[in-house]
Amino acid sequence: MTSPAFDASAFRERALSQNGRAPEQAWRDHGDHKLNPDLFAYYEDLDMRAAAVLVPVVDYGNEARVIFTRRTTKLRKHSGQISFPGGSIDPEDRSPEDAALRECEEEIGLDRKFVQPVARLPDYLAGSGFRITPVLSVVQPGFSLTLNPDEVDTAFEVPLGFIMDPANHAQGTTMFAGHMRQYYEIKFGEHRIWGITAGIVRTIYERLYA
Repeated sequence: MTSPAFDASAFRERALSQNGRAPEQAWRDHGDHKLNPDLFAYYEDLDMRAAAVLVPVVDYGNEARVIFTRRTTKLRKHSGQISFPGGSIDPEDRSPEDAALRECEEEIGLDRKFVQPVARLPDYLAGSGFRITPVLSVVQPGFSLTLNPDEVDTAFEVPLGFIMDPANHAQGTTMFAGHMRQYYEIKFGEHRIWGITAGIVRTIYERLYA
């Protein structure tokens, strides 16, 4: 049986009592940003657009599972990559939580009545020019998904215990902005979770479970 440490109730408690500095101060401390301190100045000089993603943790009793999407190849940025539902924060959005819920409804049809936002992670600064606020949430079962084919190819779930196991967090390297950049990647079946999404997953691990 799955460890109770990876059920939705424990996830909520850990999210509300995160380790580390307050989210608005802590992006340098976690995930792949921590692996690449030579890129801090590069990210800080970018003209960032505010965005938000929803981290949807589904409450299946003793086993929580996390919803991911694979973006279509039609999209201009991060096409074909594994991601959390989300996007830019629009002027009419009241908060990052509101933006994340709206984007989730638009991309995969997850009705917000099933979703309880719990806490934020530190912002993630993306080289594509977005300052992303990850919104941790708990999702009650009973929902159905309707994918927007212009944005999402597929949606799938991964056990929370799997992505919170550091043994599944591999590291790779690539050239970025003239620097050798290190990143995390997590392989689950046919899916390769890497880049921004893996950086956010690693931050969840470091702040909630490490």
